[in-house]
Amino acid sequence: MRRGALSLLLVAAALSAGCDQRPAAPPPVELFLDRHWAEPLPPQGPPPAGFSALEASLSPRACGQCHEQQYEAWRSSLHSRSVGPGLLWQLRLMDQAQANRCFRCHAPLAEQKALLAIEHEWQAAPLLPPPGYVEADLGHQGLVCAACHVRDHRRFGPPARPDVQSGTAHGGFTASAAFQDSSFCAHCHQFPPDGPRVEGKLFEDTWNQWAASPMAPNRTCQSCHMPERQHSWRGIHDPDTTRSALDLGLEVVAPGEGRYEARARVRNVGAGHHFPTYMVPKVELEFLRRDPDGSTRTLGRQVIGWTVDTQLTREIEDTRIPAGESREFAVPFTAPRAGGWKVELVVRVKPGEHYERMYREHLARDAQLPAQAVSHLRQALADVLSAEYDLTRIVAAPPAAAPVAASIAN
Repeated sequence: MRRGALSLLLVAAALSAGCDQRPAAPPPVELFLDRHWAEPLPPQGPPPAGFSALEASLSPRACGQCHEQQYEAWRSSLHSRSVGPGLLWQLRLMDQAQANRCFRCHAPLAEQKALLAIEHEWQAAPLLPPPGYVEADLGHQGLVCAACHVRDHRRFGPPARPDVQSGTAHGGFTASAAFQDSSFCAHCHQFPPDGPRVEGKLFEDTWNQWAASPMAPNRTCQSCHMPERQHSWRGIHDPDTTRSALDLGLEVVAPGEGRYEARARVRNVGAGHHFPTYMVPKVELEFLRRDPDGSTRTLGRQVIGWTVDTQLTREIEDTRIPAGESREFAVPFTAPRAGGWKVELVVRVKPGEHYERMYREHLARDAQLPAQAVSHLRQALADVLSAEYDLTRIVAAPPAAAPVAASIAN
């Protein structure tokens, strides 16, 4: 195998390794989660004799026949796209064992793994076609409803709301408080202590960050990412969610002799974990000087995030902001003494910055990759770039006799 492909497999294996342990939860919740997330998830098996085709189906579309609101929210979520181009191009370079480590969170049902194994003609792929209750496209539907809510064709979920009448479809459901506990999310969003690290830091440490935060006693993962039980799981890809996490300020100070410094203060007031939580997303702070003649000069850029090389062996910098804490980002510059200029701060969010670097590196060696992988890889890069957005702009004037407050530019 060529070096580029080998390095990719090492990266993929590291990102998906060691996720089979969870932090401690209340005893009833912990017991439920031990059973619910047993590895690997077993096949559902034959559906009960009295089930209709709709009740037996594992497809989110079937769930949406009754749970329309949840289905529509899921369709717009990243969970529905967890088997997208960013994973599909890598599968062309993996064997089944390597792929299964990714599927653990990206396509966790045994039925999904079987379909994808057949598609990729892996050696251990099932010889028989899937049963009728397994739709042909289930493998590409990502983190489906059944991954969290169905075991052995039995339905599980949080306790019913008082104002909701329970139905009799699929034999009802079994309620568990685990669905309202942050430990439920730790199955995919927390690596164990012996998981992969860079500079001693776990690749995925979100649950631990939350547990150590001042928000942990009063907020769960679900309270922010599933408000009112919405199945949207919004995070840094969503401007409103990102905006609610930050308090921003900008000032210009004058050390003297025509020298100035633009200082951005960023406080994590809303995210219950580090902002951002792990190595993939970044937030770029671009400092501009706007002169009276309308011209603009870039003064510098700073990055909020954990920047690691694409081989996942070396930390470049870590400027993440823990929950409840703040960090200052400063850029020195010179400016005309005549005045009339202002400093503008552009806050730009790049949810897939790490992937962008990785994708570009492999596209530079696309001749070494299978044609199908290259097609998916190009789409993956386009998807990452299209997810970027400008969160806000803040303007501050230079210091004067009386302090001038910063203002948000609309």
